[in-house]
Amino acid sequence: MTKYFDIATNNIEELVEVGSLFKIVVRGYSMLPLLGFGRDTIILRRIDTLEDITNRIAMFRSDKGRIVVHRVISVDGDMVSLRGDGNLYQVERIARKDVIAVLESVIRESGKEVSCTTPQWHSKERVWLSLPLWIRRYTLALLRRWCEFRDK
Repeated sequence: MTKYFDIATNNIEELVEVGSLFKIVVRGYSMLPLLGFGRDTIILRRIDTLEDITNRIAMFRSDKGRIVVHRVISVDGDMVSLRGDGNLYQVERIARKDVIAVLESVIRESGKEVSCTTPQWHSKERVWLSLPLWIRRYTLALLRRWCEFRDK
């Protein structure tokens, strides 16, 4: 049986062993529309430094010490480039050692768990990422406004 850990983000690196699964609630909108839209809880798996993470959604600690979850867009030696699906232009570059975990599944607000390793999930990712930037920009603007309205 797989154990899930609900983790406070202060010391994730020390608390969770490589290979262990843990849950965190998504707070921001940088991964819209796939994550965060319905106050999702994500299940991540702690990784080792040799695992291939290209095109995966990964959790890392930013240079300001914050925990961030974004998509890995490239790995170049010891450097990793990441961008949120809801961020059209901003790319972050971090050291490979700062990547903590990769996304395994999402628990939607309804309680339904969705695996992020299935062909259905990957097709949703491909569709969103293949849309022209202007369509993504307007879609994101509408989604953010709807989220702000819903949360009032």
